Amino acid sequence: MVLSRAATGSEENVCSTFGSRYVRTALPKHEIGESSIPKEAAYQIIKDELMLDGNPRLNLASFVTTWMEPECDKLIMESINKNYVDMDEYPVTTELQNRCVNMIARLFNAPLGETETAMGVGTVGSSEAIMLAGLAFKRNWQNKRKAEGKPYDKPNIVTGANVQVCWEKFARYFEVELKEVKLSEGYYVMDPDKAAEMVDENTICVAAILGSTLNGEFEDVKRLNDLLVKKNEETGWNTPIHVDAASGGFIAPFIYPELEWDFRLPLVKSINVSGHKYGLVYAGIDWVVWRTQQDLPDELIFHINYLGADQPTFTLNFSKGSSQIIAQYYQLIRLGFEGYKNVMENCRENMVVLREGIEKTERFNIVSKEVGVPLVAFSLKDHSFHNEFEISEMLRRFGWIVPAYTMPADAQHITVLRVVIREDFSRTLAERLVADIVKVLHELDTLPSKISRKMGAEDFGNVKGKKVERDILMEVIVGWRKFVKERKKMNGVC
Repeated sequence: MVLSRAATGSEENVCSTFGSRYVRTALPKHEIGESSIPKEAAYQIIKDELMLDGNPRLNLASFVTTWMEPECDKLIMESINKNYVDMDEYPVTTELQNRCVNMIARLFNAPLGETETAMGVGTVGSSEAIMLAGLAFKRNWQNKRKAEGKPYDKPNIVTGANVQVCWEKFARYFEVELKEVKLSEGYYVMDPDKAAEMVDENTICVAAILGSTLNGEFEDVKRLNDLLVKKNEETGWNTPIHVDAASGGFIAPFIYPELEWDFRLPLVKSINVSGHKYGLVYAGIDWVVWRTQQDLPDELIFHINYLGADQPTFTLNFSKGSSQIIAQYYQLIRLGFEGYKNVMENCRENMVVLREGIEKTERFNIVSKEVGVPLVAFSLKDHSFHNEFEISEMLRRFGWIVPAYTMPADAQHITVLRVVIREDFSRTLAERLVADIVKVLHELDTLPSKISRKMGAEDFGNVKGKKVERDILMEVIVGWRKFVKERKKMNGVC
């Protein structure tokens, strides 16, 4: 959801171009019009504005799927008018969701017999999935504390500072203290040893990330599990683990099958994975699965009957579309294990092509890892004259959307660029992106430094003599943050 403020003045009306063949009067932008307009005009007016959006295929900032097969597109449109919550009216759709839950739980090695049913649910995104998992951990911890006659009003959760903002939302919305393991230069994921040290009797769970948003790296869930097993034996706390596998859950089982991160580890009680990332479905579907039925408290499950039959539900929202659930089932049966493996291996190979191309420029340090989500995160070796934000801005001239951002505490002095390799990012595009990065570097080499223009060449020389490169870089980062904030002050993302 985007929070926005409406501008006033000369921008109050929407003026049509081709739509003028149908309607000559400008439309009000921030209030509903007095009369109807032809459908052709409405379509053209909106299409004209949407042309100013970026190209989703060239949006290398996003992990979210931007291409599906035409057959699946057709299924999506045929089911777009189905409300998933009407389970009694659409029993086949409900059955398809249950099949997806069971396929995913078994993919993650849930301890299920051949005839046992997995415990899980489809959600509209990883934020909802994480909040549902967090609520289950909180309620289980509270019930245990109540039974022991101990206080249960100060729950906390341990994560790395690299977690996605949805974890901060969960902590704030549901009054759970968020204890973050700080990062350090060269180590941009949660240190399992430090995480285990931060665990106390009020910790409802430790959240591990299989595929950090910052650099795609998989956290060491096996090491974390072993440390917590030992600590639980010593304290009797029985602290569990949740794995946020939003990005990596549909990658690791296919190309890193030997990696132990899932329900093979006894303390992993729940896992979420984004169907709309490497599950290869358009935005709007995530999954959360629990190890056993006992890991999801019964009191969190609601039962409704006013839609025709008793329907158990555990979601934050109520109504939602069925299209993405059907699309996920299509991908699971269409691709199978072999198909997903081929897609992920191809993404990894294209990642290697891009990584090697960037390394050959000899201008960047690679921050991402070879094992992890197929992406390339990289930073400039020399920040004396230009920075990553300038490269990101100049790449937009070629149509590329490549984000530049700073790392969280205590590595906020590190700035990186990140390119996510999705199924629709080919080797040809990888080679083209490298060529455009080289063009940008050559152009930047001919331009004066923004630092020197801001401070004056003489002043810059004096500052450089007094300050280390890290201090200079922090000044540049602060300046760019202010610049970006000014450009986006009319909108805030939540």
